[in-house]
Amino acid sequence: MGPSVEVEVSIQGKVEVRRPKILLNELSRVGLAEFLATYIMMTLGLGSVAQVVTGDGVFGTFFSINIGFGLAVAMGVHIGGTVSGAHMNAAVSFALCVFGQLPWKRLPLYIFAQLFGSFLAAATVFAVYYDAISDYSGGNLTVTGEKGTAGIFATYPAPYLSVFGGFFDQVFGTAILLLCLMALSDEKNKPAAKGTESIFVGLLVVLIGISLGSNSGYAINPTRDFGPRLFTAMAGWGLDVFRAGNYWFWVPIVATPIGAVLGAGLYKICVQMHHPDPSEQYREKGPSEE
Repeated sequence: MGPSVEVEVSIQGKVEVRRPKILLNELSRVGLAEFLATYIMMTLGLGSVAQVVTGDGVFGTFFSINIGFGLAVAMGVHIGGTVSGAHMNAAVSFALCVFGQLPWKRLPLYIFAQLFGSFLAAATVFAVYYDAISDYSGGNLTVTGEKGTAGIFATYPAPYLSVFGGFFDQVFGTAILLLCLMALSDEKNKPAAKGTESIFVGLLVVLIGISLGSNSGYAINPTRDFGPRLFTAMAGWGLDVFRAGNYWFWVPIVATPIGAVLGAGLYKICVQMHHPDPSEQYREKGPSEE
């Protein structure tokens, strides 16, 4: 006879049903939570892009893409926030390692979970929108041009954008992201109220999108960009996904971690390092002023 699925335990005349739990070690829990948070965030975010592109503007605009990605990030924070931190972004994970808020030995786990989640999300959106993409593109999976569809999955620079301009764009956008994330989580400043963190992180992504998104689609996240780009290379768009935009693919990979460290560092230098100790505040104000 196999193990019982449910166990009835009588406690002071009451019957309590206990179901067996699958207990995972910490690394497994963190990795699975980070993967699932990233997968949901990317599936909903890329889905919002696919809907706008294949609908030829009928089912949304650039603004709806920003809203879609912002809400998707908020959902990802709810899924993995208290388990992995729901970074969903290797640049965030890297910056936290640099400033001692995440052990370096955990960085490969986070990057793998984020890449796998992003890759699988791209595959999911491709499957869901396969007919729409085929109809829109006439069956030709092209990277750029009037009917280019690779931009549904990864970011590409605007025709006017130079490599230098794009690099600065990604450094600056990611720096803004990390600076504001540091502020939202700074308990000694004005952090997001408990339970509202996901809302404000989502709104931050929307704000960056509507203010800094037109140059290159505001990747501000190397794993968000590279995972889906790799999928498109394998799914029929070919190696042009790496050649397009003067080999743009490397810019979100290299520029975003730099921007993340600069943004987080700037907040620490300008604000966080100068918070007085509670005892100092008490002495400055005096007990009668509190």
